[in-house]
Amino acid sequence: MERILRGVMRYRHTTREQMVQEFRKVRDNPQPKAVFFTCMDSRMIPTRFTETHVGDMFVVRNAGNLVPHAEHFQDEYFSCEPAALELGCVVNNIKHIIVCGHSDCKAMNLLYQLKDPEFSSLKNRRISPLRAWLCEHANTSLAKFQNLKEIGLDKPLIFSSETPLRKFVAYIDPENNFAIEDKLSQVNTLQQIENVASYGFLKRRLESHDLHIHALWFDIYTGDIYFFSRNSKRFIAIDESSIERLLDEVRRYYS
Repeated sequence: MERILRGVMRYRHTTREQMVQEFRKVRDNPQPKAVFFTCMDSRMIPTRFTETHVGDMFVVRNAGNLVPHAEHFQDEYFSCEPAALELGCVVNNIKHIIVCGHSDCKAMNLLYQLKDPEFSSLKNRRISPLRAWLCEHANTSLAKFQNLKEIGLDKPLIFSSETPLRKFVAYIDPENNFAIEDKLSQVNTLQQIENVASYGFLKRRLESHDLHIHALWFDIYTGDIYFFSRNSKRFIAIDESSIERLLDEVRRYYS
């Protein structure tokens, strides 16, 4: 806590005035461009690796960058994730939803262990809120990944996208660069696209192509950011060799 308090003092003497000026600029006319779902991992600093500023994004963080599927809320949406979707995309008319996973995700490492029935038993879920959270809201991701392992890690997976009739194909880490838990993390990130699209209050905008859902993935060991390209059917590193191609895809399909 001492480090936090000393950090506040450094902020007061360095960047505070600049931030106050930025707050004043957006106070009366904020125009956020995205709702950004990511993991609560302390190594994930999305505003830094996207170079975004005050007023640019709504950021929602939890263990495993999960967006619970609407099927879990039969009577009312009593979770912060759908509330954030409504606040961002209905109240503020934001056009882009981004889900960002990452490598060495502790939640995904635990999710991979939950394939063991004893580890994921009701008894163990009752003493571990994290296990219960993952069993309830990431089980679809784990099942899809287990299916991929059975058919072959080099085979494609099919995901639902903005509407049930729209599908996209994904090859997970075809170069085999990442650990098995990281492959699961990428599957989980893509599964959230379907989960986001499950909410009825987003249906009209999704069907009319007025709202778009994207997936990013961050490799914390190299600092590389990957964008899931539906054209390429895989996560593509955003770098000097790919940026123009990815921008063209975004302009063509998501503008």
